[in-house]
Amino acid sequence: MQDDRQPILSVRNLKTSFFTDEGIVRAVDGASFEVHLGQTLGIVGESGCGKSVTALSILGIVPRPGRIVEGEILLRRETENGQSQEVALTSLGDSSSEMRAIRGAEIALVFQEPMTSLSPVHTIGNQIIGAARLHRKLTKQEASELAVELLSLVGIPRAEGAIDAYPFQLSGGLRQRALIALALSCDPRLLIADEPTTALDVTTQAQILDLLRSLQEQNGMAIMLITHDMGVIAEMADQVVVMYLGRVVEEGPVDTVFGESKHPYTQSLLRSIPSIHSTPKVQLPTITGTIPHPYNRPAGCPFHPRCPDVIPGVCDVHEPELQSVGDEHLVSCFLYHPVPEPSSQRSEATTG
Repeated sequence: MQDDRQPILSVRNLKTSFFTDEGIVRAVDGASFEVHLGQTLGIVGESGCGKSVTALSILGIVPRPGRIVEGEILLRRETENGQSQEVALTSLGDSSSEMRAIRGAEIALVFQEPMTSLSPVHTIGNQIIGAARLHRKLTKQEASELAVELLSLVGIPRAEGAIDAYPFQLSGGLRQRALIALALSCDPRLLIADEPTTALDVTTQAQILDLLRSLQEQNGMAIMLITHDMGVIAEMADQVVVMYLGRVVEEGPVDTVFGESKHPYTQSLLRSIPSIHSTPKVQLPTITGTIPHPYNRPAGCPFHPRCPDVIPGVCDVHEPELQSVGDEHLVSCFLYHPVPEPSSQRSEATTG
């Protein structure tokens, strides 16, 4: 029996790099976090912060020339006798039979663009039926009935007819619902939703988020929600991980991170959220500068070139570690942690 107090997924010091002719891109640079059953972990940050590569790393589908170079990804599974077992996904081959069995069946991924994620030459029903029969012992008739049930569950009208539709025949919102139904076809315990509301109108966005919340309440699955939208995080997440340039810069319960944010990057993201009380025509606060070029990472804290609270000689030299600033609240910033001693002072103290 799975102990809900134990995380279903533990990511420890994950480093994923892309080795190109132009140089090495450290897309994920030492990320660590946990995901628990029945809870939603939100991973937030600007585009290019390593959120999606983190998800691909978990599933072992990082495209070449990328690969995991360090760290552990541990999945807690139930054995046939009901006991809990921890499996190191990073020790399994990406194409191994065990890893293929885990993808979809235990960890499912909802991509951010359903039009390119669904096969354009197969009907929605056939894609769900194929996935269900691959991972579950179902007859074609049973899988077909499951497809109709899932399409109905995710709110697609006239599901019996929708199974014969091709992706191009559905609206963006219905395609996203169909993609969620496909992800649920193998009854995963962890659902990774990568920008599930991208390019959808506000009403459809709200419906998709309500759907994810409802599905979680029904089956108790864990959700890892990847987004750049702090508003979505506030609405959906129990725990928040803020990423910048491949690193986790702040982590904690959603109420703590939103109410007592510490890292200047997190604070900047929160300030950029529009308020219903904002004065009309007043320009929203923005974050100075842009994310550094992946081949030219800054020394020290990766955020220091854009940080309003930068400490010269410290932030541009030393790299801060993720440390506790409160109950389950972690932050990587020298504003809250001791500044490292210069190497000369350390050596003098050692020899003196």
